[in-house]
Amino acid sequence: RNERPAVMSQTNVVEQILDLARWAPSGDNAQPWRFELIDESQFVIHGHDTREHCLYDRDGRPSQISLGALIETAALAASRFGLAAQSTRRLNLPETRPTFDIRLLPTPGLPVDPLWHAIPERSVQRRPLSRRPLTASQRQILQSAVGPDYELLWFEGRHRWDWARLLWANAGLRLRLPEAFDTHRSVIEWGARFSKTCIPDQALGIDSITIAIMRRAMASWSRVEFMNRWLGGTLMPRVLMDWVPALACAAHIAILAKTPPKTTDDYVAGGRAVQRFWLCATQLGLQHQPAATPLVFSRYVREGRVFTTHAGERQLAANLAIMLDQMLDQRADRAVWLGRIGIGQRADSRSVRCPLKDLLIT
Repeated sequence: RNERPAVMSQTNVVEQILDLARWAPSGDNAQPWRFELIDESQFVIHGHDTREHCLYDRDGRPSQISLGALIETAALAASRFGLAAQSTRRLNLPETRPTFDIRLLPTPGLPVDPLWHAIPERSVQRRPLSRRPLTASQRQILQSAVGPDYELLWFEGRHRWDWARLLWANAGLRLRLPEAFDTHRSVIEWGARFSKTCIPDQALGIDSITIAIMRRAMASWSRVEFMNRWLGGTLMPRVLMDWVPALACAAHIAILAKTPPKTTDDYVAGGRAVQRFWLCATQLGLQHQPAATPLVFSRYVREGRVFTTHAGERQLAANLAIMLDQMLDQRADRAVWLGRIGIGQRADSRSVRCPLKDLLIT
């Protein structure tokens, strides 16, 4: 399966590379990128972040991780054609518009990276997974996938309860924040199994009754606030989307950089490591679900970023940041990724992507 494809025009090669690259993961399926074809050996990735409208991307870091995953995916796809993908970020642009020039360099003897097979198969599985522990071999393969500049931490057995408590409290925080309401409402496509630009409601990991209640409540913030205050509106979503999945998995993982990431390039590099981890897990037949918001709120607290007008919720975020730092052995500032992993069925509902023609610009 590692054979090279038949010879074809270079333009077609670039389009095939981008057609695979667009399957890279992004927060809430935002796809913060557009592609510009320069010639048969060059293209440009025009990135942007979603800080203006997304509570979870106020510093642009999650979008930068997504762009790193995109660049890594393009490099894997290019290896099919004996091409190395050389990436250079343009330094004269605002941080909100990270832009990368990609050169495709013929490289005799370059092996085809087998991870490319997993690119379109990789997805998020939000439903319960097997609690069966991963083998030592699987863990070693996944550690090798993130590379020598990153450390992969494992939290198994009773530690799942610690993560369940953290994710339960974190979910309560994000579901009560009025600043998050527009984000939550805009990223769900109701009545859908697949979505090109959002998360389909059938991929949320909750039952049809809870979906119907959520859909009705999310018609306005006043409805959400009323249900949260008087009807325990956060209870069932937190049970089904956070508590149960946190316990029903083989392990929780954290990917830590050797030094705390600080720059755009640091987070892009982290995204490349994350994508290799996720694709490797997919190739091993494992399912994965990210846990991004605890890291986001922890970083906001650490950097003194005001993300809500509610003092009580800011204090809860500060408490959760302390809890996360303790769980990561006082190294939360080095973490670029959190999630859970385990054996399970592939998701039968998922976010897909915009077609390549809609992502190309001139």
